[in-house]
Parts: sequence; structure tokens; C-alpha cells
Amino acid sequence: MYIDTHCHLSKDYYPDIDFIVSENINAGISKMILSGCDKKSISESIMYAEKYENIYVTIGYHPEEVSNVSIDEINQLKNIIKRCKKIVGIGEIGLDYHYEKESKEKQILLFEKQLEIAEELNLPVVIHSRDATLDTINCLQKYNVKGVIHCFSGSLEVANTYIKMGFKLGIGGVVTFKNSKLGEVIKNISLENIVLETDSPYLTPDPYRGKVNSSKYIPVIAQSLSSLYNVSLEEISKVTTENALNLFNFRKK
Repeated sequence: MYIDTHCHLSKDYYPDIDFIVSENINAGISKMILSGCDKKSISESIMYAEKYENIYVTIGYHPEEVSNVSIDEINQLKNIIKRCKKIVGIGEIGLDYHYEKESKEKQILLFEKQLEIAEELNLPVVIHSRDATLDTINCLQKYNVKGVIHCFSGSLEVANTYIKMGFKLGIGGVVTFKNSKLGEVIKNISLENIVLETDSPYLTPDPYRGKVNSSKYIPVIAQSLSSLYNVSLEEISKVTTENALNLFNFRKK
């Protein structure tokens, strides 16, 4: 059994949610953590968590939402978390300088405000960092938080920095891409520092690229790690699942 620690579930991509959830369970996915990262997806993700036993949620405002949310709406996250016991973390939050270079200062304020909430509520964080590694690390060092570096794609040096700070690395379909160098980094990192994710509907692993991604492809990612580490699929499943269980507080309804 596996845990998909980061995915997006929406009728915008999956017209039949019941079918997708059933399909994922049949593929050996015991739990899915949906990322609610804007107003619409927060609401929709919580709705699915309340309907399906094996679905949990992280909520928070993605850096691309920096111009769309107010301080009051950020503070409301605490009330939402208190109302829904299936929220297991804050995310995805972070910094993205790829498209939003002009909003760096505002992004950092948004990021740090949500890190404050995570620290206050003792919840793990799911971090989005794109072209912003140094600022991401500097922000995280100000708070007593742990969590996942979502869609990690950095160097071995950066990986070890995050690991020393208490973070797991979220590894998804990118590791299966033929032109990806991520595997060369990952094989030098202990499996105890890795959790599996799909980021579905995005980043579909080979050989299914071109199709809409889904949690059912987690075993494909696991197979790639099995080859990198030269261990069995059972070992990949056992260790990565245990890593996720130890990190996220899967509270009962």
C-alpha cells in the first residue's frame, strides 16, 4: 500500500470523482492528501475529505495567490482547520519567482504568515519553491516547522540542507523522466527522507506522459525508486508509507 502525499482532485480534471477514488484504491493507494491551495480548491478538497474515508487535506495559499488573498482570509485558515479534523497540514505554501518575480516581498509575507500558523497549530507544511531556494530556506529557518519539500528537484547539497532542517523530499513523476537528473541526486539520499507524491493531474510519470496524472500511478514512481535504490517494491512501499505516517497527523473523523 502507498500514500500519495500531494495531489489535486477537482471536477475540472476528473468528471467522475467516485471512479477516480475507487481506481486509486484498487491500485494500492491507502491514503491521498489533497492540496487545497486557493479558495476554490480548499473548499472542494475539504468536501472530498468529508465524503471519502481515505482522503485527507492540506490547505494554504500558493504563492501565485499572493494578490488574491487578504490577511483576514489567511487568518481564517485557523478556523477552517479547527472545523475539519481531516486537515493534516498547511500547504502548498512557499515562494515562486519563476513567474512572479515582482512580488517577492509580498510572497515572503504570505509565506511567513502561514508558517506562523503552522507553528502555532503544530502542523507540518508542504513547501512549493521555484527559483527561490535561498529565500525559502531563510524563511523556514525562522520557524519551528517540519514538512515536505514538494516536487523536489534541487541539488544534493540543497537536499541535505532541507533534510537537516527536518524536511522530507516529495518525489513524483519527474524522477521517471528520461532527461531528468533527479535520480542521480536521490540515490545518494536515504530512503527514510523521501515521501511519494503525484501532484496529479500534473507531472504524469513515464510511460504515461500525455495522460492526466492520478494517484494510481504512484506504483510507477515507486518502481523507479526501487531500481535506483536496488531494493524491492515492498521496501519502497513500507518505508515511504511509514515516513508519511510519521510526518502527517492522520486524525480520525
